[in-house]
Amino acid sequence: MKRITFLLAVTMLLATAKTNAQDDAKIECTIKYNLFKGDYQSKKYDDAYVNWMYLMDNCKDLSVNIYKYGADLVQDVRKDPTMAKRVYEQRLQYFPDENPAKVHSDYATYLADNKLASDQEVFVLLEKAYEISPQDMGVKNIYKYFQGVTDKYKDGNPQKVFDTYDDVVESVGEKLDDYAKKINELSDSTRVLDAKEQRRLEAYQINSTALGTIEGGLDAIITEIATCDRLVPLYQRAFEENKNNAVWLRRAVSRLFNKECQDDPMFETLAKAYAEATPSPDSYSFYAGVLEKNGDASGASAMRQKAFDLETDPIKKSRYKLKFAESARNRGQLSAARSLAREAIRYNPSSGRAYLLIARLYQSSVNSCGDGEFEKRMVYAAALRQAEIAASVDPSMSSVARRYIDSYRSNLPSKTVIFTSGVAPGSSYTIKCWINETVTVPK
Repeated sequence: MKRITFLLAVTMLLATAKTNAQDDAKIECTIKYNLFKGDYQSKKYDDAYVNWMYLMDNCKDLSVNIYKYGADLVQDVRKDPTMAKRVYEQRLQYFPDENPAKVHSDYATYLADNKLASDQEVFVLLEKAYEISPQDMGVKNIYKYFQGVTDKYKDGNPQKVFDTYDDVVESVGEKLDDYAKKINELSDSTRVLDAKEQRRLEAYQINSTALGTIEGGLDAIITEIATCDRLVPLYQRAFEENKNNAVWLRRAVSRLFNKECQDDPMFETLAKAYAEATPSPDSYSFYAGVLEKNGDASGASAMRQKAFDLETDPIKKSRYKLKFAESARNRGQLSAARSLAREAIRYNPSSGRAYLLIARLYQSSVNSCGDGEFEKRMVYAAALRQAEIAASVDPSMSSVARRYIDSYRSNLPSKTVIFTSGVAPGSSYTIKCWINETVTVPK
């Protein structure tokens, strides 16, 4: 009995000692963490590093800040790639639910920038990030990931490429729409912004510009494989299986529309099926194109109006007006197309696409809105003004708009042409024909 009592007492003492040791370890971790955090925020990086190493070895699950601050410490201050890899790997191990998509994305960036992993290893990390949440990935990594998917599947499984493209572009589009609304709100001419609001506006513009650049890059990649000759057979094979799948139908008909494959009978098949599967502003808008192609102009007009009336979001209403403007342009109704584009701008003042459409409408009329070289080249001045507005109001379209700006500016009348025409540089000039806009003669 005494022996049993003795053993119980020893066990209790050992358990107490273990508990006390654990408590002491936790206290020590907390002390080290507070010292590390204080030194790091005070930019005493050498002192911070000593306590941080203790935390990395002994307090791995104490706080995610060990890894947030630690990543900057070893990447930017110490420039230690070995420890940087350890930071990312331990963070994913001990805090797997703390913004994992961004962590995988940032880890991929670090490895790629420092040439610490193969392209395939980087792609695997980007794939994990994408599967978790594309919206939390770095902008450049969205592009890298899609390029990797394209390289891997474009020959054997192009549908995988198209599906990924649709997912990414829809995610980017949602972000761009959100930024457009915020930019419109803060760009209201009746509103005076305080310093905080000005910083927010600048951040929205920067992010919108970056996303717009990525959107253009994605389009450039998909253009190589998304041809009518490739798309139509693909959709023909998959139609029966997906004829009631609204998401598949929307993506298919949108891609054929954007690639100008509307003349193929498959476009009509898809548009009808989409309208039947999910009556909506979007499906009605596409079906209007089918009606118009078949000679039912009044039916097409009514269907477009129905689509527009059903929509409540001003950004989307603007997009419909712009689509109507494109259709008018395709019919050769340039003045009507401009009016519709201007309506699109009223719903979304930061619609760079609408301003660029007007610019292209003017550009298409260069040879018909003037008699001599001076008059014809002055049309480019009107187009240039629209492209410059597009760049100024819509950061997401700035890179595209700049290409138009450079082109239009290079086609303005030269000083010799202006002198020969007898018009004074810097004076006002009204362009003839349907454009009927007054612009300034280049100096």
